[in-house]
Amino acid sequence: MAKDTKARILGAALEMFSQRGYAGTNIRELTASLGLGKSSMYRHFESKEEIWDALLDEMIAYYATRFGSAEHLPPVPDSLEGLVGMTLRMVDFTVHDARIIMTRKLLTIEQFRDERARSLATKHFLTGLTDMFTPIFAGMMEKGLIRRDDPAMLALAYTAPISALIHLCDREPEKTDDALRQIEAFSRHFVRVYGAERGIRQYTSTTSL
Repeated sequence: MAKDTKARILGAALEMFSQRGYAGTNIRELTASLGLGKSSMYRHFESKEEIWDALLDEMIAYYATRFGSAEHLPPVPDSLEGLVGMTLRMVDFTVHDARIIMTRKLLTIEQFRDERARSLATKHFLTGLTDMFTPIFAGMMEKGLIRRDDPAMLALAYTAPISALIHLCDREPEKTDDALRQIEAFSRHFVRVYGAERGIRQYTSTTSL
């Protein structure tokens, strides 16, 4: 029961922080939204700052296990079409999972106030994606699917436009379907430009079926 209450507190805190920011979230309102008294809240967390830190810890783990990270890499694709498919699955998750959306909004708001939020925003919006795709591209080069190049530069070139379109979905949700189409078109353009001869032959035969 205590574990369930703690999870409920963190869930409500994520929703409020992502909408109002840290400063705009009031502990009294947070407890009231859960039907709890402040004394019940403080049995689980000593302060709003402790809730904040626990929430970030939880979301780091949630993101890494469900989306991936440099420490939790997805398998290296066996084809260029496999790269496109993997990318679209990852993007679909990140633009439709409610907790990930709220976390991204929270980090966007709080990156200018909180040092840890700033570091996490940099990681999740830029460096973490580059770090994850660098070994993926290196592995695809070893398989002869992508032509030889600097894998870190390819990872940056690949992930930056996709990340920008994901943020567009957050700002203007009504454009999500169009953004997803642009991401797929960009991914397919990328593999046509950077695919090695073997990968392109395989990709062409697959997409022409």
